Amino acid sequence: MGFLIRMRTVARAAVLGVGLSGLAAFSAQAETLADALVAAYQNSNLLDQNRALLRASDEDVQQAIAALGPVVEFVSTAMANRGTSTGYSTTYSMNFALSVSATLFDFGRSRMAVEATREQVLSARAGLVAVEQNVLFDAAQAYMSLFSEMQTVELQRNSVSVIEEQLRAARERFELGDSTRTDVAIAQARLAAARSGLAAAQGNVAVAREQFNLVVGRYPGSLRQPPRLPTLPSSLAAAQDIARRFHPAITQAQHQVTAADLATEIAGTQRMGTVTGGLTAQSTIIGSSSDTDSLSANMRYAVPIYNGGRLNSAERQAVARGEAQRAALHQMVATVQQAVAANWSQLQVARATLAAGDLQIEASQSAYDAVRAEVELGSRTTLDLLNAEQELLDARSARIQASTTVQVAAYALLNSMGQMTVEALRLGIPTYDVEAYGAGLRGGSPRATPSEQSIRLDRIMGRHTTSP
Repeated sequence: MGFLIRMRTVARAAVLGVGLSGLAAFSAQAETLADALVAAYQNSNLLDQNRALLRASDEDVQQAIAALGPVVEFVSTAMANRGTSTGYSTTYSMNFALSVSATLFDFGRSRMAVEATREQVLSARAGLVAVEQNVLFDAAQAYMSLFSEMQTVELQRNSVSVIEEQLRAARERFELGDSTRTDVAIAQARLAAARSGLAAAQGNVAVAREQFNLVVGRYPGSLRQPPRLPTLPSSLAAAQDIARRFHPAITQAQHQVTAADLATEIAGTQRMGTVTGGLTAQSTIIGSSSDTDSLSANMRYAVPIYNGGRLNSAERQAVARGEAQRAALHQMVATVQQAVAANWSQLQVARATLAAGDLQIEASQSAYDAVRAEVELGSRTTLDLLNAEQELLDARSARIQASTTVQVAAYALLNSMGQMTVEALRLGIPTYDVEAYGAGLRGGSPRATPSEQSIRLDRIMGRHTTSP
């Protein structure tokens, strides 16, 4: 009788043991990693913030360009005069003037200021790409973390089912006198531990869902199996070369160096002075009897003779800042190259760990099958079977983590190479046009581009600030 119970128990355990390798079912409508990346790009508040900062930088260019043109002013004044010269009568006068003033020649400072401001805009555009990379990488991490935790829940749930069957069998054997109370107690302890592990895994899923909502902008449904790894360079040298040419942080630092060099040139021409010119048309009405009209023009050249060394100090300061920006560029290149090398190594380690995990699962499965067969013959105990099942569970859990680590390491490598963008990943969605706002300014019609999130926020703020 005890032999039949063992056979039935082992059969149940074998069926449920196969379930340990099963993953959660994914429907045809399940969310993909690409869906999560697209949603993160479209819903990101960080991207909205930095797009607005970029538009502010575009306005700096417009203001610098405006400084090249003339300034036209209309001035009107009214005056009342009462004194002995007028026999203590009050005289009223009105003055109208239209003046035009312009910088005629400043040795190129204004135009260099425009170019320096444009370099700052290009730097801000590169900074926006860096933010985009981080947003998409965070989304990939959140997706893989949630998928991993969901797999772990399924694994723990199957483990609980297996141990419940083993506990039921241990109790049946104990009632028939084929085992001791110790076997039952061991199975009960393992079941409690498995249920605790399941509760912890479910809690981790809840935490991962909240992180997914934070970086993607919405809660997920069911998730599909992650896709194949993205195409990566064949060597570390190739990866570093791509990073050196395309990483937005390096591009941003390069534009900062150019802007600093222009600032140095501007400071060097300050002592050369400025030529300005003006034209004023004026009309004065005194009382109701007389009026005078006048037209005047002037040209002025002002050059600093002595200013306490301020201009020399400003030039030295600009040179020092330029040197600092150039050193920052070299440091950024070194930092990016180091990050690529580190992520490359981490990816190789993750792949090796995953391959070792597959071998571990194969060996643990063989050991589990062997112990199960020995239990049939009565040469192994419930504790032996529980230990073998736990080792197989640990191997499968480690394999889940290793697979997630490989995926995350691959996208981390892309991020360090400057390739974690919508275009590089070929997500196939419209992207933010960084030139549209500046082009609208040049055409004389500045255009605001509020995001959907900004519109919703405005509606919320309107409800709270509008008086009833």
